[in-house]
Parts: sequence; C-alpha cells; structure tokens
Amino acid sequence: MTNRFVVQRHDATSLHFDVRLEIDGVLVSWAVPKGPSTDPAQRRLARRVDDHALDHIDVEGRLGSGTVIVWDTGTYDLRTEGTAADALANGHLTVVLHGEKLSGGYAFIRTGGDDWLLIKTRDEDAGAALPDDDRSVLTGRTNDDYA
Repeated sequence: MTNRFVVQRHDATSLHFDVRLEIDGVLVSWAVPKGPSTDPAQRRLARRVDDHALDHIDVEGRLGSGTVIVWDTGTYDLRTEGTAADALANGHLTVVLHGEKLSGGYAFIRTGGDDWLLIKTRDEDAGAALPDDDRSVLTGRTNDDYA
C-alpha cells in the first residue's frame, strides 16, 4: 500500500499550510501556521484539525473564505513502530517524506490537546533549501491566481 501525503498552502483568514497524511482511508490533518521547515532546530506548531476525505488530496481553488493550492505532494514511509493509528494515539509519529519539495524524516509530536510540533529529523535532507516558489506542484498556479 502506498501512503500519500499533501501539503496545501491555504490562504484564508490567515496564511497557513495544511499537512495531510493518508492514514486508514482518510487524510489526517494538521494546520501549520509557519509551514514546514528543513531545519531540525525549528519546531513548528502543528494544530490537529478534522480529518479530510481522500478526494481532498488534490483540491485546489477557492475554498470557503480563501484559496488553496497543492504546495507539495508525494508518498511517505512510516518510521514509527506499530501502526500509524497507534502512533497518533500515542502522540508521536515519524515519517519519511518523498515529495517534490519536501524529503526526509519529519516527526509529529503531540504537546497537549490538539497542539503538536512538526520537527525535521536530522538526516541527509536536513537544512536543504526549500524552493522560493509558492506555486502548486500540480498546476503551477498560485493562491492569487484563484482569488
């Protein structure tokens, strides 16, 4: 089975990134206000939000009060022992992303309630420069193109 992920750039009441992992038939989701980092020293707040249906994995365009693009997408490998569902319940999930912009290990660590941290692991992809590009990896469009 292929595990898919998506990072959507969501420009709504405030700009944030929605990180979504396919787990047990849904997209388990976190809103990350500052977006993912490739620096292991950067601990990004990741607020757990409602799961989304799998067909949301490639959604772009106007959504509610804002716009959404697919900033990155790809597959991931689980690096936590047991199942992804168990790791979520235990509050510590580690994955290796194989995306067009993001790659390597990332840890999701629950700090309390719906608050988690998204942290890049120390690996060969740590510190890699992210493209200075806010375009969709699917369409090449920006959030402003949908405004």
